[in-house]
Formats: sequence, C-alpha cells, structure tokens
Amino acid sequence: MSQQQLQQLSQELQEIQEQIQVLQNNVESVQSEKSEADEAIDALETLETGSTVQVPLGGGAYLRATIEDIDEAIVEIGSDYAAEFEQDGAVDALENKKDHLDEQISELNEQIAELESESSELEQQAQQLQQQAMQQQMQQMGGQGPGPDE
Repeated sequence: MSQQQLQQLSQELQEIQEQIQVLQNNVESVQSEKSEADEAIDALETLETGSTVQVPLGGGAYLRATIEDIDEAIVEIGSDYAAEFEQDGAVDALENKKDHLDEQISELNEQIAELESESSELEQQAQQLQQQAMQQQMQQMGGQGPGPDE
C-alpha cells in the first residue's frame, strides 16, 4: 500500500468535507429564508388595516407607513415573480413556500448524510492502509535486525 494511495484518499476526504460545508451553508440559507417566511406569516396574522409598520428601505433605513388594506399583500411566488393576495391567501402562499423550503432542507440533509457516509468509508480505508503500511514496516524491521543468538 503506497503513500500515493493515502494521499489520494486524503484529497478525496478533503473534497467531500468541502462539499459538506457548502451544503450545510445552503441549509442555513434556506432555514433563514424559512424564518423570514414565519415572520411574515406572524405579521400578516396580527396586523390589521390601519396598523402602522416600519418599512425597510435598505441600508438600515426605515419609514413608518400605515397599512391601507391588509387584503392587498404582495408575496413573492418564485422565479422573481410576485402576486397580490388577500390576507388569508398571502398566509397560504407563505405556508406553501415554507413547505417547499422544508423539502429543500430535507434534500440537502440527505445529500449531507450520503457524503458523510462516503467520508466515513474513505476514513476506514485510509486507516486500513495505514495499518497495513505499519505492519509491513514492522516486518521489514524485524527481518533486518540482529538475530536472537547474536
């Protein structure tokens, strides 16, 4: 078993760990998007026509605004499209979005589990190669030393 095989396994393990990290970052991003949907649902369920809210303008700036009609909520529905819904419809659209995000999270977690399993198998192979290399070194050292009678 060669050092080259161990280096190749080590490189494969590193690549898998990088893929796992990317997927974990994706999970965090999707979970963040899901949290935002939860906040929007909470707001839609508690706000009424005439409520005053702070509207983000970007860059940390906000304006106070009064909701003219809670049944004119605009919700992103995907692919850079948005639609206007009444209050209950907006909540339903956001719930559907959360369900889709849950599916994405599940798929990403499945990919992570598969990569972790593959990583574990490669780690076991690397350990076996290291043990075989150590045994070969021990055998070579034992055959080269002075005999017990000397």
